[in-house]
Amino acid sequence: MKLTFENLKQELKEKNVSLSHQRLKILEYLVQNRCHPTVEQIYSDLQKDMPTLSKTTIYNTLRMLEKAGLVKVITIEDKETRYDIDTKDHGHFKCESCGNIFDFPIDIDPLIPEELSEFKIFSKDVYFNGICARCLDIA
Repeated sequence: MKLTFENLKQELKEKNVSLSHQRLKILEYLVQNRCHPTVEQIYSDLQKDMPTLSKTTIYNTLRMLEKAGLVKVITIEDKETRYDIDTKDHGHFKCESCGNIFDFPIDIDPLIPEELSEFKIFSKDVYFNGICARCLDIA
């Protein structure tokens, strides 16, 4: 399925999730801003047009979207939780200079050791930290 706002909205309807205006705006924001935003970023950007929006609503919506399988929580660093609308297996690279997070394709399944073959795996995450090409050119 193509990752579009309309497809994700339809998937929520099929899961009988209430589609409030605020939930839809948060979902739309995630689709349009593939920067792996934090709750603070989402709140700061949406609060301008939705003054009644609260951080609690954002947290609750993100939790609901994660439970519905439409958002993936990424914690590259202990102190920072970000949200990714792309739930397919892929890796993340965080630039320690500019703070941007980049997606990269990776086939994660072959990396799972045989010793875990009888385990139930809930998440598969690959994170790299370093300096991105753009920041290296600036330095």
